[in-house]
Amino acid sequence: MSDRAIGPYLVRHAVPQDVPGARSVMLDTFYREFDYGYVPRWHSDVVDIDATYLAHPRHTLVVAVRGGEVVGTTALHSRGPAHPPHPRWLTERYPSGRTAQLLRVYVRPGHRRNGLARAMVLMACEFAARIPGYESIYLHTNVDIPGAEAFWRGLATEVYDARTTGEHGGFGTVHFEIPIPATAAAAAAATAHTWVDSR
Repeated sequence: MSDRAIGPYLVRHAVPQDVPGARSVMLDTFYREFDYGYVPRWHSDVVDIDATYLAHPRHTLVVAVRGGEVVGTTALHSRGPAHPPHPRWLTERYPSGRTAQLLRVYVRPGHRRNGLARAMVLMACEFAARIPGYESIYLHTNVDIPGAEAFWRGLATEVYDARTTGEHGGFGTVHFEIPIPATAAAAAAATAHTWVDSR
């Protein structure tokens, strides 16, 4: 869980003093980029970031920081997609408890194209790989947001394109899955197993 420097930025797991800045990034994204603002049924985690992400052992919030300012966020929690608005088969494929869901992958406009989103997502995925019980990493995104579709297609595999269904209030929703990264312990075990089998 070591910090990662990317030029003048630091990507790391959030600590309590990051909460106000992270909340600001999230709320600014809702209001300035998504044009629908804060919606309680979708965004309750933003109200209590501490309890939702920092205090929960299976959840995390990753931030990108420059000069003490939080300029990007990526969250991960153990709740699968909800039905409604998403199809029942999708909620069955990604059940809560066994699904690590990525969300709140936001970078302030002036800090984009520095590799921050990718670095935060990879750190969150590595966290999921270390947590017992996660079987998949899932996310959905609004591909109407410029750059979102290309970004996720570079990291994830499409599971379901819901753009023609009117799901999620008619937003351009596409669902994706990211493979859980192999952990060092799993890789070592696999190597040991191969060595024993080859004798």
